[in-house]
Amino acid sequence: MELLTNPVRAYAWGSRTVIAELLGRPVPSPHPEAELWLGAHPGDPSHLATGKSLVEAISADPEGQLGPDRTRRWQGTLPFLLKVLAADQPLSLQAHPSLAQARAGFAAEESAGLPRDAPDRNYRDANHKPELICALTPFAALVGFRAPADTVDLLRALDVPAIAAHVELLAAQPDAAGLRALFTTWITLPQGRLSQLVPAVADGAVRLAGGGRWQEVARSVLELAERYPGDAGVLAALLLNRVTLAPGEALYLPAGNLHMYLSGAGVELMANSDNVLRGGLTPKHVDVPELLRVLDFHAEPPPVLTGVAEGAWVRYDTPAEEFLLRRFVGSGPAPVPDGGPRILLCTAGEAVVATHDTELALARGAAVWLAASDTGATVEPRRPGTQLFLAGDGLS
Repeated sequence: MELLTNPVRAYAWGSRTVIAELLGRPVPSPHPEAELWLGAHPGDPSHLATGKSLVEAISADPEGQLGPDRTRRWQGTLPFLLKVLAADQPLSLQAHPSLAQARAGFAAEESAGLPRDAPDRNYRDANHKPELICALTPFAALVGFRAPADTVDLLRALDVPAIAAHVELLAAQPDAAGLRALFTTWITLPQGRLSQLVPAVADGAVRLAGGGRWQEVARSVLELAERYPGDAGVLAALLLNRVTLAPGEALYLPAGNLHMYLSGAGVELMANSDNVLRGGLTPKHVDVPELLRVLDFHAEPPPVLTGVAEGAWVRYDTPAEEFLLRRFVGSGPAPVPDGGPRILLCTAGEAVVATHDTELALARGAAVWLAASDTGATVEPRRPGTQLFLAGDGLS
């Protein structure tokens, strides 16, 4: 068991307060801080107290760090990546590939000789990226395609003559094929046409933003139109479910789910990948054909996960084998669930973590690495309101 030092990623959409406060640094930070990475991603790994990166430590002793079974299952790598995400502005419209799509896309770009840090590269690695976000604060997101019939109601309520034909396209075919047709139409429009349509849609959203069923969706569209005038992503946002998570609630995002985080802070756990296919609302590379290849247009309400009680922990189950997130809700000493490698993060209060031969104080913002051999660990909160998150793999 060792304390981790974890890198902070600075993106324009990040917060100048959330991560700085979490780490006990001066607030506001000099620049927006968007993500705290905890794990063994080669692009920005955590470091142990010994000075070794977690990648180096696992590579030097995979069976000791991961356990023999996990070493075989995950080919000697840590299968998950834990993050603290802090969004003061909307992220890009995006989706993630399936494992088969990621492997094929990565191999194709490698064969083409495209540098892995090239701005127009889609696949930085050969892994998929299912992910779970658990809210630390109220957390707003656009997630997955809304039921077509409801979207037709929204678009008709906007009352924008310039998109009337598009609305009827979906009304005539209210299913996944109709959503694909409408989304493809919008995202491939020439810029001149978009520069006319987006302001017209924003005008329609003004009428709905004052109240009623579509108030929050309309307000999100207005914010996006202001930040990204003439962007096709503003139109695409009309097709997605808007969800606001309360602290402790979570969302699971499988491959092909088109989504955008709007605002808030959360703990995010995902497969150890950085593969993102963007659909707009960003100055970064957008590959429309590749995005269309990976998107899932089947509309289902995004399930909000409240977790399953497991002693002093709440467990957030997902279909992903690569990760499993637990949140500590106890008030006294409790065992830390065993099974493979784990990362324990304190997001509020203070706790003591102990194994048979080591005891570490865990202040707010601190995290420890628990190797597979660190069995029998216990945790004890030292302040009321202490909050801990435990990341492991889904085989636990």
